[in-house]
Amino acid sequence: MLFENIKENFPILEQKINGKNLVYLDSAATTQKPNEVIDSLNNYYKNNNSNIHRGIHTLSQRATEDYENTREIIANFIGATSSKEIIFVRGATEAINLIANSYVKPLLNENDEIIISQMEHHANIVPWQMVCEEKKAKLKIIPIDNNGELILKEFNNKINERTKFISINHVSNSLGTINPIKEIIQIAHQNNIKIMIDGAQAIQHLEIDMKEINADFYCFSGHKMYAPTGIGVLYGKMDLLELMPPYQGGGDMIKSVTFEKTIYNDIPNKFEAGTPNISGAIALGKAIEYISQIGINNINKHETDLLNYATSKLKQIDKVRIIGEAKKKAAVISFIIEGIHPHDIGTIMDSYGIAIRAGHHCTQPVMDFYDIPATARASFAIYNTKKDVDELIKAIEKCIEVFA
Repeated sequence: MLFENIKENFPILEQKINGKNLVYLDSAATTQKPNEVIDSLNNYYKNNNSNIHRGIHTLSQRATEDYENTREIIANFIGATSSKEIIFVRGATEAINLIANSYVKPLLNENDEIIISQMEHHANIVPWQMVCEEKKAKLKIIPIDNNGELILKEFNNKINERTKFISINHVSNSLGTINPIKEIIQIAHQNNIKIMIDGAQAIQHLEIDMKEINADFYCFSGHKMYAPTGIGVLYGKMDLLELMPPYQGGGDMIKSVTFEKTIYNDIPNKFEAGTPNISGAIALGKAIEYISQIGINNINKHETDLLNYATSKLKQIDKVRIIGEAKKKAAVISFIIEGIHPHDIGTIMDSYGIAIRAGHHCTQPVMDFYDIPATARASFAIYNTKKDVDELIKAIEKCIEVFA
């Protein structure tokens, strides 16, 4: 089976934690990195370290070629029309802030409205609150039901002539819900509204094609898809990016500068001020090639099998309650255990070498909806196996014994 030996390609997973083999179930927070990605970072700093774009010497030309080649890799991976539609950012958070300030803010007048959902990560809430506060606009929220699914009827009801923008996550980081973004995007466009999709929790699990879903903007973070931290991607339709003013000023985003006037560079450079995360971008390209070699549909099937297996096992334990049971889910399970705080669950898990996440997962409104302070969350990736799930289940049973 393709995935049986894949863990061997992730050196961090070879270690022991508290004397136990590490079982890493926190990939929704950040994924571990395969040798190909780590080697890419080493190769850049050992052999090609140089600034990009303006250097005429060999190292600069090498670094520039590798950096821009990654832009092509990403464009092909997500079905963009052109690599110019790919903007390098630090992560999904910066991408959302860029669109909030450079595209949406100039559109807003007093009492205009932006729509997001109740299941958003704080990164897709706070930037919109900030823009709304500055422009005296309003933030409207699509509610969720008890299964953790969006109530689309309410979405339609919230759209009106004042709606200027919509921003929705593709997959919930705390519930695992896969939202029907193609339908949501169609609804937005039928009402002549532009829309952004936060794909930070989708890009590593699902096949995504910009031509098919027709998103105006889409963003994701490299570290969620086996690449380093500090690198991410904003996709934007060419005509929209052309209209937008720069988000930051500095080197490389200019064509010429005088004290009287600055002429901005063409896209994508217009939005990439200063020296970028060159090594991170190159390594992101390697991570995407790694994913492509395995096959995103193979990954999805493997992770779905793990999700179904873990869900079935958890439902057999009386005191466990799964939070978020949407019909379509990515490989994320949030749960609570009756009488045990999630932080205590996380602590006991760690003593058995199992890494899970415990807390509100930067989705406090979701926790408020379910009237709970936090959850424990297990999230799966390509290097996980059913044996990892079995270890999780044994540790949960130990938790219940300890607190019984």
